[in-house]
Amino acid sequence: MNEPTRASVGFRSERGPILIALMLTTGLVAIDSTILATAVPSIVQDLGGFAQFPWLFSVYLLAQAVSVPVYAKLSDTVGRKPIVLIGIALFLIGSVLCGFAWSMPALIAFRALQGLGAGAIQPMSMTIAGDIYTVAERAKTQGYLASVWAISSVVGPTLGGVFSQFLSWRWIFFVNVPLCILAAWMLIRSFHESIEPRKHRIDYAGAALLTGGMTLLILAVLEGGQAWAWNSVWSIGAFALGGLLLVAFVLVERRAAEPVLPLWVFSRRLLVTTTLISLGVGAILIGLTSYVPTYLEGTIGVAPIVSGLAVAALTLGWPIAASLSGRFYLRIGFRNTALLGTAIAIVGAVSLAATSVSPSVLFVAVSCFVVGLGMGLIATPTLIAAQSSVPWNERGVVTGSNMFARSIGSAVGVAVFGAIANAIIGASAGGAHAAGTIQQASTAVFVAVAIAAVLTIVAGLAMPRSRVEDVELGRTPAPAE
Repeated sequence: MNEPTRASVGFRSERGPILIALMLTTGLVAIDSTILATAVPSIVQDLGGFAQFPWLFSVYLLAQAVSVPVYAKLSDTVGRKPIVLIGIALFLIGSVLCGFAWSMPALIAFRALQGLGAGAIQPMSMTIAGDIYTVAERAKTQGYLASVWAISSVVGPTLGGVFSQFLSWRWIFFVNVPLCILAAWMLIRSFHESIEPRKHRIDYAGAALLTGGMTLLILAVLEGGQAWAWNSVWSIGAFALGGLLLVAFVLVERRAAEPVLPLWVFSRRLLVTTTLISLGVGAILIGLTSYVPTYLEGTIGVAPIVSGLAVAALTLGWPIAASLSGRFYLRIGFRNTALLGTAIAIVGAVSLAATSVSPSVLFVAVSCFVVGLGMGLIATPTLIAAQSSVPWNERGVVTGSNMFARSIGSAVGVAVFGAIANAIIGASAGGAHAAGTIQQASTAVFVAVAIAAVLTIVAGLAMPRSRVEDVELGRTPAPAE
Protein backbone atom coordinates (compact mmCIF):
# COMPACT_ATOMS: atom_id res chain seq x y z
CA MET A 1 0.00 0.00 0.00
CA ASN A 2 1.43 3.34 -0.96
CA GLU A 3 2.04 6.25 1.38
CA PRO A 4 -0.74 8.84 0.83
CA THR A 5 0.58 12.00 -0.79
CA ARG A 6 0.41 15.33 1.01
CA ALA A 7 -2.34 16.40 -1.40
CA SER A 8 -4.49 13.40 -0.50
CA VAL A 9 -4.78 14.51 3.11
CA GLY A 10 -4.83 18.26 2.58
CA PHE A 11 -2.41 21.13 2.28
CA ARG A 12 -1.49 23.28 5.24
CA SER A 13 -4.58 25.52 4.85
CA GLU A 14 -6.86 22.47 4.78
CA ARG A 15 -5.44 20.73 7.82
CA GLY A 16 -6.95 23.14 10.35
CA PRO A 17 -10.48 21.68 10.15
CA ILE A 18 -9.03 18.16 10.40
CA LEU A 19 -7.10 19.09 13.55
CA ILE A 20 -10.22 20.66 15.07
CA ALA A 21 -12.15 17.47 14.29
CA LEU A 22 -9.40 15.39 15.91
CA MET A 23 -9.51 17.60 18.99
CA LEU A 24 -13.30 17.12 19.15
CA THR A 25 -13.01 13.34 18.89
CA THR A 26 -10.25 13.32 21.51
CA GLY A 27 -12.49 15.47 23.69
CA LEU A 28 -15.19 12.81 23.59
CA VAL A 29 -12.89 10.30 25.28
CA ALA A 30 -11.24 12.86 27.55
CA ILE A 31 -14.45 14.31 28.96
CA ASP A 32 -15.99 10.87 29.36
CA SER A 33 -13.02 9.77 31.48
CA THR A 34 -13.67 12.52 34.04
CA ILE A 35 -17.37 13.40 33.86
CA LEU A 36 -18.74 10.09 35.17
CA ALA A 37 -17.03 10.05 38.57
CA THR A 38 -18.96 13.04 39.92
CA ALA A 39 -22.28 11.50 38.85
CA VAL A 40 -21.82 8.08 40.47
CA PRO A 41 -23.82 8.93 43.65
CA SER A 42 -26.78 10.09 41.54
CA ILE A 43 -26.58 7.02 39.31
CA VAL A 44 -26.51 4.65 42.28
CA GLN A 45 -29.40 6.46 43.93
CA ASP A 46 -31.46 6.12 40.75
CA LEU A 47 -30.48 2.65 39.50
CA GLY A 48 -29.13 0.97 42.63
CA GLY A 49 -26.30 -1.53 42.38
CA PHE A 50 -23.72 0.22 44.55
CA ALA A 51 -21.51 -2.87 44.63
CA GLN A 52 -21.49 -2.96 40.83
CA PHE A 53 -20.63 0.66 40.04
CA PRO A 54 -16.82 0.07 39.77
CA TRP A 55 -17.64 -1.95 36.67
CA LEU A 56 -18.78 1.26 34.99
CA PHE A 57 -15.08 2.17 34.82
CA SER A 58 -13.51 -1.30 34.54
CA VAL A 59 -15.62 -2.52 31.61
CA TYR A 60 -15.00 0.72 29.71
CA LEU A 61 -11.23 0.50 30.21
CA LEU A 62 -11.27 -3.19 29.32
CA ALA A 63 -13.23 -2.74 26.08
CA GLN A 64 -11.09 0.21 25.07
CA ALA A 65 -7.79 -1.55 25.71
CA VAL A 66 -8.50 -4.87 23.99
CA SER A 67 -9.98 -3.26 20.87
CA VAL A 68 -7.08 -0.87 20.15
CA PRO A 69 -4.78 -3.38 18.38
CA VAL A 70 -7.61 -4.62 16.16
CA TYR A 71 -8.62 -1.12 15.09
CA ALA A 72 -4.99 -0.17 14.56
CA LYS A 73 -4.38 -3.04 12.15
CA LEU A 74 -7.61 -2.39 10.28
CA SER A 75 -6.65 1.25 9.84
CA ASP A 76 -3.44 0.19 8.10
CA THR A 77 -5.54 -1.96 5.79
CA VAL A 78 -8.65 0.07 4.93
CA GLY A 79 -7.56 3.55 6.02
CA ARG A 80 -7.97 5.77 9.07
CA LYS A 81 -11.19 7.52 8.12
CA PRO A 82 -13.61 4.57 8.17
CA ILE A 83 -12.16 3.30 11.45
CA VAL A 84 -12.41 6.60 13.30
CA LEU A 85 -15.96 7.09 11.96
CA ILE A 86 -16.90 3.60 13.18
CA GLY A 87 -15.45 4.53 16.57
CA ILE A 88 -17.47 7.75 16.72
CA ALA A 89 -20.63 5.85 15.71
CA LEU A 90 -20.13 3.21 18.42
CA PHE A 91 -19.42 5.90 20.99
CA LEU A 92 -22.56 7.79 19.92
CA ILE A 93 -24.80 4.71 20.08
CA GLY A 94 -23.28 3.68 23.41
CA SER A 95 -23.81 7.17 24.84
CA VAL A 96 -27.48 7.26 23.82
CA LEU A 97 -28.09 3.81 25.27
CA CYS A 98 -26.29 4.78 28.50
CA GLY A 99 -28.56 7.81 28.76
CA PHE A 100 -31.64 5.58 28.55
CA ALA A 101 -30.24 2.79 30.77
CA TRP A 102 -32.88 1.29 33.06
CA SER A 103 -30.61 -0.71 35.38
CA MET A 104 -27.01 -0.91 36.50
CA PRO A 105 -26.28 -4.09 34.45
CA ALA A 106 -27.69 -2.38 31.35
CA LEU A 107 -25.58 0.72 31.99
CA ILE A 108 -22.47 -1.43 32.41
CA ALA A 109 -23.17 -3.20 29.10
CA PHE A 110 -23.65 0.09 27.28
CA ARG A 111 -20.45 1.46 28.84
CA ALA A 112 -18.66 -1.47 27.19
CA LEU A 113 -20.03 -0.30 23.82
CA GLN A 114 -18.74 3.19 24.57
CA GLY A 115 -15.34 1.66 25.35
CA LEU A 116 -15.28 -0.09 21.98
CA GLY A 117 -15.81 3.28 20.34
CA ALA A 118 -13.10 4.94 22.41
CA GLY A 119 -10.71 2.17 21.40
CA ALA A 120 -10.88 3.48 17.84
CA ILE A 121 -11.10 7.20 18.51
CA GLN A 122 -7.98 7.89 20.56
CA PRO A 123 -5.33 5.96 18.57
CA MET A 124 -6.83 7.02 15.23
CA SER A 125 -6.64 10.68 16.24
CA MET A 126 -2.95 10.23 17.06
CA THR A 127 -2.34 8.30 13.83
CA ILE A 128 -4.08 10.79 11.56
CA ALA A 129 -2.05 13.60 13.13
CA GLY A 130 1.07 11.57 12.36
CA ASP A 131 -0.08 11.15 8.75
CA ILE A 132 -0.75 14.77 7.87
CA TYR A 133 1.96 16.60 9.81
CA THR A 134 5.74 16.46 9.47
CA VAL A 135 8.04 15.41 12.30
CA ALA A 136 8.83 19.06 13.03
CA GLU A 137 5.12 19.93 13.20
CA ARG A 138 3.88 16.94 15.18
CA ALA A 139 5.02 18.14 18.59
CA LYS A 140 2.81 21.24 18.41
CA THR A 141 -0.05 19.14 17.04
CA GLN A 142 0.25 16.59 19.84
CA GLY A 143 0.35 19.53 22.23
CA TYR A 144 -3.03 20.67 20.93
CA LEU A 145 -4.42 17.17 21.39
CA ALA A 146 -2.93 16.97 24.89
CA SER A 147 -4.48 20.35 25.76
CA VAL A 148 -7.89 18.76 25.22
CA TRP A 149 -7.19 16.50 28.19
CA ALA A 150 -6.19 19.53 30.28
CA ILE A 151 -9.43 21.31 29.46
CA SER A 152 -11.48 18.15 30.00
CA SER A 153 -9.96 17.58 33.45
CA VAL A 154 -11.72 20.77 34.55
CA VAL A 155 -14.77 20.78 32.29
CA GLY A 156 -15.62 17.10 32.83
CA PRO A 157 -16.10 17.10 36.63
CA THR A 158 -17.83 20.48 36.47
CA LEU A 159 -20.35 19.32 33.85
CA GLY A 160 -20.90 16.09 35.75
CA GLY A 161 -21.70 17.98 38.92
CA VAL A 162 -24.00 20.46 37.16
CA PHE A 163 -25.93 17.78 35.29
CA SER A 164 -26.31 15.60 38.39
CA GLN A 165 -27.45 18.46 40.62
CA PHE A 166 -29.65 20.53 38.32
CA LEU A 167 -30.75 18.22 35.47
CA SER A 168 -30.13 14.48 35.45
CA TRP A 169 -27.07 12.21 35.41
CA ARG A 170 -28.34 10.96 32.04
CA TRP A 171 -27.21 14.20 30.43
CA ILE A 172 -23.56 13.30 31.02
CA PHE A 173 -24.10 10.82 28.19
CA PHE A 174 -26.54 12.80 26.04
CA VAL A 175 -24.06 15.68 25.82
CA ASN A 176 -21.88 13.42 23.65
CA VAL A 177 -24.48 13.30 20.88
CA PRO A 178 -23.93 16.76 19.33
CA LEU A 179 -20.17 16.45 19.81
CA CYS A 180 -20.10 13.09 17.98
CA ILE A 181 -22.21 14.42 15.11
CA LEU A 182 -20.07 17.55 14.73
CA ALA A 183 -16.78 15.65 14.84
CA ALA A 184 -17.98 13.08 12.29
CA TRP A 185 -19.30 15.78 9.96
CA MET A 186 -16.01 17.69 10.05
CA LEU A 187 -13.99 14.55 9.35
CA ILE A 188 -16.25 13.50 6.47
CA ARG A 189 -16.04 16.96 4.96
CA SER A 190 -12.34 17.74 5.49
CA PHE A 191 -10.34 14.51 5.71
CA HIS A 192 -9.74 12.59 2.49
CA GLU A 193 -7.49 9.58 1.97
CA SER A 194 -6.16 7.98 -1.16
CA ILE A 195 -6.12 4.25 -0.47
CA GLU A 196 -4.98 1.70 -3.02
CA PRO A 197 -7.85 -0.80 -3.40
CA ARG A 198 -6.84 -4.43 -2.98
CA LYS A 199 -8.14 -7.62 -1.45
CA HIS A 200 -7.43 -8.22 2.22
CA ARG A 201 -7.34 -11.32 4.37
CA ILE A 202 -8.67 -10.33 7.76
CA ASP A 203 -7.00 -12.19 10.62
CA TYR A 204 -10.16 -13.21 12.46
CA ALA A 205 -8.44 -15.94 14.49
CA GLY A 206 -5.69 -13.61 15.65
CA ALA A 207 -8.16 -10.87 16.56
CA ALA A 208 -10.31 -13.29 18.57
CA LEU A 209 -7.35 -14.82 20.43
CA LEU A 210 -5.80 -11.43 21.22
CA THR A 211 -9.11 -9.97 22.39
CA GLY A 212 -9.95 -13.02 24.51
CA GLY A 213 -6.49 -13.35 26.02
CA MET A 214 -6.09 -9.67 26.88
CA THR A 215 -9.66 -9.46 28.19
CA LEU A 216 -8.97 -12.23 30.69
CA LEU A 217 -5.58 -10.84 31.76
CA ILE A 218 -6.77 -7.25 32.15
CA LEU A 219 -9.89 -8.45 33.95
CA ALA A 220 -7.74 -10.50 36.32
CA VAL A 221 -5.52 -7.49 37.01
CA LEU A 222 -8.41 -5.06 37.49
CA GLU A 223 -10.48 -7.31 39.72
CA GLY A 224 -7.72 -9.17 41.58
CA GLY A 225 -7.85 -8.26 45.26
CA GLN A 226 -11.20 -6.53 44.67
CA ALA A 227 -13.92 -8.80 43.29
CA TRP A 228 -11.91 -11.90 44.22
CA ALA A 229 -8.71 -12.80 46.05
CA TRP A 230 -5.44 -12.98 44.12
CA ASN A 231 -5.03 -16.66 45.01
CA SER A 232 -8.63 -17.61 44.24
CA VAL A 233 -9.67 -20.06 41.56
CA TRP A 234 -11.16 -17.20 39.53
CA SER A 235 -7.96 -15.17 39.60
CA ILE A 236 -5.61 -18.06 38.82
CA GLY A 237 -7.95 -19.37 36.13
CA ALA A 238 -8.23 -15.99 34.41
CA PHE A 239 -4.45 -15.53 34.36
CA ALA A 240 -3.82 -19.07 33.16
CA LEU A 241 -6.44 -19.11 30.42
CA GLY A 242 -5.50 -15.61 29.28
CA GLY A 243 -1.86 -16.65 29.02
CA LEU A 244 -2.74 -19.76 27.01
CA LEU A 245 -4.82 -17.72 24.57
CA LEU A 246 -1.93 -15.32 24.05
CA VAL A 247 0.47 -18.21 23.38
CA ALA A 248 -2.00 -19.48 20.78
CA PHE A 249 -2.19 -15.94 19.38
CA VAL A 250 1.57 -15.80 18.85
CA LEU A 251 1.50 -19.14 17.02
CA VAL A 252 -1.33 -17.95 14.77
CA GLU A 253 0.34 -14.59 14.03
CA ARG A 254 3.53 -16.32 12.86
CA ARG A 255 1.56 -17.86 9.98
CA ALA A 256 -1.09 -15.20 9.28
CA ALA A 257 -0.92 -13.45 5.90
CA GLU A 258 -1.96 -10.10 7.44
CA PRO A 259 -1.53 -10.49 11.23
CA VAL A 260 -3.62 -8.22 13.42
CA LEU A 261 -0.54 -7.45 15.56
CA PRO A 262 2.60 -8.21 13.53
CA LEU A 263 5.37 -9.74 15.62
CA TRP A 264 7.94 -7.42 14.02
CA VAL A 265 6.66 -4.75 16.42
CA PHE A 266 8.46 -6.62 19.18
CA SER A 267 11.69 -7.12 17.23
CA ARG A 268 12.59 -3.47 16.59
CA ARG A 269 14.50 -1.86 19.41
CA LEU A 270 13.00 1.60 18.97
CA LEU A 271 9.44 0.25 19.02
CA VAL A 272 10.06 -2.03 21.99
CA THR A 273 11.61 0.70 24.12
CA THR A 274 8.97 3.31 23.27
CA THR A 275 6.29 0.75 24.11
CA LEU A 276 7.90 0.08 27.50
CA ILE A 277 8.05 3.82 28.14
CA SER A 278 4.33 4.05 27.35
CA LEU A 279 3.69 1.35 29.97
CA GLY A 280 5.41 3.54 32.54
CA VAL A 281 3.46 6.62 31.45
CA GLY A 282 0.18 4.75 31.94
CA ALA A 283 1.17 3.62 35.44
CA ILE A 284 2.33 7.08 36.54
CA LEU A 285 -0.84 8.74 35.27
CA ILE A 286 -3.23 6.32 36.95
CA GLY A 287 -1.31 6.54 40.21
CA LEU A 288 -1.62 10.31 40.44
CA THR A 289 -5.13 10.77 39.03
CA SER A 290 -6.52 7.99 41.25
CA TYR A 291 -4.86 8.79 44.59
CA VAL A 292 -4.17 12.54 44.69
CA PRO A 293 -7.88 13.44 45.16
CA THR A 294 -8.32 10.77 47.86
CA TYR A 295 -5.16 11.99 49.60
CA LEU A 296 -6.22 15.64 49.70
CA GLU A 297 -9.86 14.99 50.58
CA GLY A 298 -9.00 12.39 53.21
CA THR A 299 -6.15 14.19 54.96
CA ILE A 300 -7.07 17.88 55.00
CA GLY A 301 -10.72 17.67 53.94
CA VAL A 302 -10.59 19.82 50.82
CA ALA A 303 -13.61 19.91 48.52
CA PRO A 304 -13.64 17.54 45.53
CA ILE A 305 -13.42 20.46 43.10
CA VAL A 306 -10.20 21.66 44.80
CA SER A 307 -8.60 18.22 44.69
CA GLY A 308 -9.66 17.94 41.06
CA LEU A 309 -7.93 21.22 40.23
CA ALA A 310 -4.76 19.96 41.91
CA VAL A 311 -4.74 16.96 39.57
CA ALA A 312 -5.57 19.27 36.67
CA ALA A 313 -2.16 20.87 37.20
CA LEU A 314 -0.69 17.67 35.77
CA THR A 315 -2.75 17.93 32.60
CA LEU A 316 -1.82 21.59 32.36
CA GLY A 317 1.91 20.90 32.38
CA TRP A 318 1.59 18.10 29.84
CA PRO A 319 0.39 20.10 26.79
CA ILE A 320 2.80 22.93 27.55
CA ALA A 321 5.78 20.57 27.45
CA ALA A 322 4.36 18.57 24.53
CA SER A 323 4.04 21.71 22.42
CA LEU A 324 7.64 22.66 23.15
CA SER A 325 9.08 19.15 22.81
CA GLY A 326 9.70 19.59 19.07
CA ARG A 327 12.36 22.19 19.80
CA PHE A 328 14.11 19.68 22.02
CA TYR A 329 14.01 16.54 19.88
CA LEU A 330 14.99 18.41 16.73
CA ARG A 331 18.15 19.55 18.54
CA ILE A 332 19.06 16.76 20.95
CA GLY A 333 17.12 13.80 19.55
CA PHE A 334 14.16 11.74 20.70
CA ARG A 335 16.11 9.69 23.25
CA ASN A 336 17.66 12.60 25.10
CA THR A 337 14.35 14.47 25.13
CA ALA A 338 12.61 11.46 26.66
CA LEU A 339 15.37 11.10 29.27
CA LEU A 340 15.06 14.78 30.16
CA GLY A 341 11.31 14.38 30.55
CA THR A 342 11.68 11.30 32.72
CA ALA A 343 14.18 13.08 34.97
CA ILE A 344 11.69 15.95 35.42
CA ALA A 345 8.88 13.47 36.16
CA ILE A 346 11.05 11.76 38.78
CA VAL A 347 11.69 15.12 40.48
CA GLY A 348 7.96 15.81 40.60
CA ALA A 349 7.07 12.33 41.87
CA VAL A 350 9.78 12.36 44.54
CA SER A 351 8.76 15.82 45.72
CA LEU A 352 5.15 14.64 45.97
CA ALA A 353 6.16 11.64 48.07
CA ALA A 354 8.52 13.71 50.24
CA THR A 355 5.99 16.46 51.01
CA SER A 356 3.02 14.12 51.54
CA VAL A 357 3.78 13.93 55.28
CA SER A 358 2.70 17.60 55.44
CA PRO A 359 -0.45 17.78 53.30
CA SER A 360 -0.69 20.92 51.18
CA VAL A 361 -2.80 21.62 48.13
CA LEU A 362 -0.12 23.97 46.79
CA PHE A 363 2.71 21.43 47.12
CA VAL A 364 0.59 18.74 45.49
CA ALA A 365 -0.44 20.98 42.59
CA VAL A 366 3.15 22.09 41.95
CA SER A 367 4.41 18.50 42.08
CA CYS A 368 1.68 17.37 39.68
CA PHE A 369 2.52 20.24 37.34
CA VAL A 370 6.18 19.19 37.31
CA VAL A 371 5.21 15.58 36.59
CA GLY A 372 3.00 16.85 33.77
CA LEU A 373 5.92 18.74 32.26
CA GLY A 374 7.91 15.53 32.33
CA MET A 375 5.08 13.53 30.76
CA GLY A 376 4.86 15.99 27.87
CA LEU A 377 8.55 15.48 27.12
CA ILE A 378 8.24 11.70 27.41
CA ALA A 379 4.99 10.66 25.76
CA THR A 380 4.99 12.97 22.74
CA PRO A 381 8.59 12.50 21.49
CA THR A 382 8.52 8.71 21.96
CA LEU A 383 5.21 8.38 20.10
CA ILE A 384 6.47 10.60 17.28
CA ALA A 385 9.73 8.63 17.10
CA ALA A 386 7.79 5.37 16.76
CA GLN A 387 5.40 6.78 14.15
CA SER A 388 8.18 8.36 12.12
CA SER A 389 10.22 5.16 11.91
CA VAL A 390 7.61 3.29 9.86
CA PRO A 391 5.73 3.86 6.57
CA TRP A 392 2.02 4.74 6.37
CA ASN A 393 0.81 1.15 6.19
CA GLU A 394 2.51 0.31 9.51
CA ARG A 395 1.81 3.56 11.39
CA GLY A 396 -1.60 2.52 12.69
CA VAL A 397 -0.24 -0.66 14.27
CA VAL A 398 2.66 1.23 15.84
CA THR A 399 0.42 3.98 17.25
CA GLY A 400 -2.09 1.41 18.46
CA SER A 401 0.64 -0.60 20.19
CA ASN A 402 1.78 2.55 21.99
CA MET A 403 -1.74 3.43 23.15
CA PHE A 404 -2.40 -0.21 24.07
CA ALA A 405 0.74 -0.27 26.23
CA ARG A 406 -0.43 2.86 28.05
CA SER A 407 -3.76 1.17 28.81
CA ILE A 408 -1.97 -1.92 30.09
CA GLY A 409 0.26 0.27 32.24
CA SER A 410 -2.82 1.90 33.75
CA ALA A 411 -4.49 -1.46 34.38
CA VAL A 412 -1.41 -2.92 36.04
CA GLY A 413 -0.88 0.33 37.95
CA VAL A 414 -4.42 0.18 39.33
CA ALA A 415 -3.76 -3.32 40.65
CA VAL A 416 -0.31 -2.62 42.10
CA PHE A 417 -1.13 0.71 43.71
CA GLY A 418 -4.44 -0.64 44.99
CA ALA A 419 -2.69 -3.62 46.59
CA ILE A 420 -0.20 -1.27 48.30
CA ALA A 421 -2.92 1.02 49.63
CA ASN A 422 -5.14 -1.86 50.77
CA ALA A 423 -2.26 -3.54 52.59
CA ILE A 424 -1.55 -0.40 54.63
CA ILE A 425 -5.23 0.28 55.31
CA GLY A 426 -5.72 -3.34 56.39
CA ALA A 427 -2.73 -3.20 58.74
CA SER A 428 -3.99 0.03 60.30
CA ALA A 429 -7.54 -1.17 60.85
CA GLY A 430 -6.93 -1.65 64.55
CA GLY A 431 -7.72 1.92 65.45
CA ALA A 432 -5.45 4.23 63.49
CA HIS A 433 -6.97 7.60 62.66
CA ALA A 434 -8.61 7.60 59.24
CA ALA A 435 -6.73 10.66 58.00
CA GLY A 436 -3.42 9.24 59.17
CA THR A 437 -4.09 5.92 57.48
CA ILE A 438 -5.03 7.61 54.21
CA GLN A 439 -1.87 9.70 54.43
CA GLN A 440 0.31 6.62 54.95
CA ALA A 441 -1.34 4.74 52.10
CA SER A 442 -1.11 7.73 49.75
CA THR A 443 2.55 8.30 50.60
CA ALA A 444 3.32 4.66 49.81
CA VAL A 445 1.51 4.98 46.47
CA PHE A 446 3.42 8.16 45.62
CA VAL A 447 6.69 6.37 46.39
CA ALA A 448 5.58 3.58 44.05
CA VAL A 449 4.82 6.19 41.37
CA ALA A 450 8.35 7.56 41.77
CA ILE A 451 9.73 4.03 41.37
CA ALA A 452 7.66 3.62 38.19
CA ALA A 453 9.24 6.83 36.89
CA VAL A 454 12.72 5.48 37.65
CA LEU A 455 11.92 2.25 35.79
CA THR A 456 10.70 4.35 32.87
CA ILE A 457 14.05 6.12 32.63
CA VAL A 458 15.70 2.69 32.38
CA ALA A 459 13.61 2.01 29.28
CA GLY A 460 14.58 5.44 27.97
CA LEU A 461 18.26 4.63 28.37
CA ALA A 462 17.72 1.57 26.17
CA MET A 463 16.29 3.66 23.31
CA PRO A 464 18.52 3.81 20.22
CA ARG A 465 20.62 6.95 19.99
CA SER A 466 19.71 8.24 16.53
CA ARG A 467 19.20 11.44 14.58
CA VAL A 468 15.68 12.67 13.89
CA GLU A 469 16.24 12.60 10.14
CA ASP A 470 17.31 8.95 10.32
CA VAL A 471 14.15 7.94 12.16
CA GLU A 472 11.95 9.95 9.80
CA LEU A 473 13.37 8.17 6.76
CA GLY A 474 12.91 4.78 8.36
CA ARG A 475 16.63 4.04 8.46
CA THR A 476 18.13 1.63 10.95
CA PRO A 477 18.89 3.60 14.10
CA ALA A 478 22.49 3.75 15.19
CA PRO A 479 23.28 1.64 18.25
CA ALA A 480 23.38 3.35 21.59
CA GLU A 481 26.81 4.50 22.63
